Amino acid sequence: MQTIYQTRITHIGDFAREALFDQMLITFREGAPADIQDYCFIHQHGQTEGELHRGACMELADVLYPVTAVGEVAMQNLRELGHITLRFDGSAEAEYPGCVHVKGVTPEDIPLGSILKFID
Repeated sequence: MQTIYQTRITHIGDFAREALFDQMLITFREGAPADIQDYCFIHQHGQTEGELHRGACMELADVLYPVTAVGEVAMQNLRELGHITLRFDGSAEAEYPGCVHVKGVTPEDIPLGSILKFID
């Protein structure tokens, strides 16, 4: 298996966990503007190897989720900003250009220090 992207959650914004109730998780790299940080899971910005695509897998806190759709600018946003909006709804088409959809149960919580990884 090839790792496309790997990072560690280093800070959790005050309102970031609320998005989990909407089957959503928003990430941004360290150094994000303060008003954005409140709504994001902040992480160390990692290197990308290859392209994220339908059929890849996301691993989050030791749970695997198949990737079902990738928006047209999601990989660029991840590369440049460490920003991605994950939807745990298994949709076959991206709702927005920056969304990545995965299939599986939305985590109730994501502990600080969790590893987020995309693998092929």
